[in-house]
Amino acid sequence: MAESISLSTQEEARRLLASGALFHDLSADERKGLVARARVRTFSSGDTIFLTGSLGDSMMAVLTGTIRISVSSSEGKEIVLAIMQPGDFFGELALLDGKARSADAKAITACSLAVLERRDVMAFFDHHPSALLGLVRVLCRRLRASTEQTAEVALLDLPSRLAKTLLRLTDADQDEQPEGSALRISLSQRELGNIVGATRESINKCLREWQRNGVIKSENNIIAIKNWEALKKIAEPD
Repeated sequence: MAESISLSTQEEARRLLASGALFHDLSADERKGLVARARVRTFSSGDTIFLTGSLGDSMMAVLTGTIRISVSSSEGKEIVLAIMQPGDFFGELALLDGKARSADAKAITACSLAVLERRDVMAFFDHHPSALLGLVRVLCRRLRASTEQTAEVALLDLPSRLAKTLLRLTDADQDEQPEGSALRISLSQRELGNIVGATRESINKCLREWQRNGVIKSENNIIAIKNWEALKKIAEPD
């Protein structure tokens, strides 16, 4: 159910709009005006946010929690396209062209979203066309990520694919990561398999081997990376 944005939530939404690539170039007043049009929706773990084929009349910014974007076959096989975390936007593609959603969005954990309606976003772009550059950057980044994921599934072995996925989920592009820092996301081994194109059994075997070797610690769907350098070497083998 939609609800009014509290002052603290407004500030968080404004911060996300300021830091994200989509509205990075806007002035503080412009971001304030955009946030004023947003509504907050909350979801419980496992809730469906939207389904493939549904009307694309809004886009969302994740305030708290984690969202899974995926597509499913008629036989029930699922491919995870992206995991959205606080600060990420999703749903913008259908919002722009007005067509149906091209993927499912489901809450992995309890979450809250800032929802921007299509009519408000398009009216905003009409008055601030320079903001479209931010949207182009976001879409380009999504396209690159999709291309990389497709190439990884086709060309890399499972340990490399899984290691790359864990590093992406923990934002490990930074040069330094604290020892023992944890992947604070509730992903089952089956969901990890859906991301990298492998069975749950294969994921379990790989994680158990890494745990024996001191690379990670896995417990209750929380993965703590104990040896960042070792994981990076697995992701980028010679």
